[in-house]
Amino acid sequence: MMMPFDDRELHEECGVFGLFGVENAASLAYYGLHSLQHRGQEGCGIVSVDSEGQMRRMRGMGLVTEVFNEEKLATLKGSMAIGHVRYTTGGNNGTENIQPLMFRHNTGDFALAHNGNIVNAKLLRRHLENKGSLFQSTSDCEVLAHLIKKETGHRDRPRIYAIIDALNMLEGAFSCLIMTANRIYACRDKYGFRPLSIGRLGDGYVVSSETCAFDVLGAEYIRDVNPGEIVTIDKQGIRSTDYAQFKHHAMCSMEYIYFARPDSDIEGCNVHAYRKESGRLLWKEAPADADIVVGVPDSSLSAAMGYAEASGLPYEMGLIKNKYIGRTFIQPSQEMREKGVRMKLSAVRSIVKDKRVVLVDDSIVRGTTSRRIIRMLREAGAREVHVRIASPSMTGACFYGVDTSTRDQLISCGRTVEQVNEAIGSDSLAYLSPESLLKAGRREELCMACFTGHYPTALYEEEE
Repeated sequence: MMMPFDDRELHEECGVFGLFGVENAASLAYYGLHSLQHRGQEGCGIVSVDSEGQMRRMRGMGLVTEVFNEEKLATLKGSMAIGHVRYTTGGNNGTENIQPLMFRHNTGDFALAHNGNIVNAKLLRRHLENKGSLFQSTSDCEVLAHLIKKETGHRDRPRIYAIIDALNMLEGAFSCLIMTANRIYACRDKYGFRPLSIGRLGDGYVVSSETCAFDVLGAEYIRDVNPGEIVTIDKQGIRSTDYAQFKHHAMCSMEYIYFARPDSDIEGCNVHAYRKESGRLLWKEAPADADIVVGVPDSSLSAAMGYAEASGLPYEMGLIKNKYIGRTFIQPSQEMREKGVRMKLSAVRSIVKDKRVVLVDDSIVRGTTSRRIIRMLREAGAREVHVRIASPSMTGACFYGVDTSTRDQLISCGRTVEQVNEAIGSDSLAYLSPESLLKAGRREELCMACFTGHYPTALYEEEE
């Protein structure tokens, strides 16, 4: 499969969305998933439950607007639904991996949608296969489903006990929705790596990876699902069950830095406000002698605003993003790839010409995009380009759902700041400190493993 052209270099696995007790739930799930499209553009799906408890699913490769239309949504009847948007990593891009996954069982059908990465999934899969399980996908989500249904000794127990047992076997990052004929279970891992929030819509409820999806539906935010918690949503309302005593608030720092939409609130902190404060702190740590501040669209604009405010330098739109480029722009050659970058992003010559530019970006991953942008600014007449990164130097692989699973993909791994500066062609380069990442959100904890090398969990598997 051809991977999509993207002017950014980092991807997150997915986003989840669910509704309970809301008329035409699947149609509203469409709008919710559209609001979460930035979390995954390769595939999406919706499973609904009708008044008789029958589940129907629709899924496909592509954007939400490509997979669904009014006619298709009309077949997904019911007042309860869960949905999923997915970014596919290499080797896992088959339709069978598009969530939500749906399972038929004599104790009741159920569907699953999951955001994150379970680090002991291969170990658990091998254990389950040795006990007779057959897998239809390579998704971590299916491992959870088999764990829920594998236990047969207490078939009369409420399903939540099987879910508790299953979740306690998982290690890693997961925010997941489990839907049965009568209820939705919203679950979050004990470290709190990935966001998951609950809102109220009329007499029903909405669950989403990000609060920005509530706004489009007119839903009212109630609270977050806490780390190590299962929130049951049914006709009785919402109920809380703690499945783990060991709990942390180690939210993935990249949610604040890059992944989440700026109009989302994550654990009580607005993402735009966080990024703007990180820009202010970046100026304090790494001021630059320059004329203007330019942010890389779109996720770096808030940090650039903060840097400009703190420094007193004018904030300028020196780079413009073309929002109408197709998702699968073909790049058959290096020359075409360069043109692709220019189609996605262009420098405003009259703004940057003869200027010393502070270029604020959220991160440097592989370095290829930074190199191209810096060259573009110089060709547009910029005298100097001083790069300031609103996050620390990325030197470690992520095992919790970000597609940097090997260190050799990272330009900063094994290189000094000076060497990276030379490699990308900037006049100077500086990063935000890990301490300022915490300070920007007034947090005591964040997962910063990709920056510090301190992983909150055991990893189980060696890098490939």
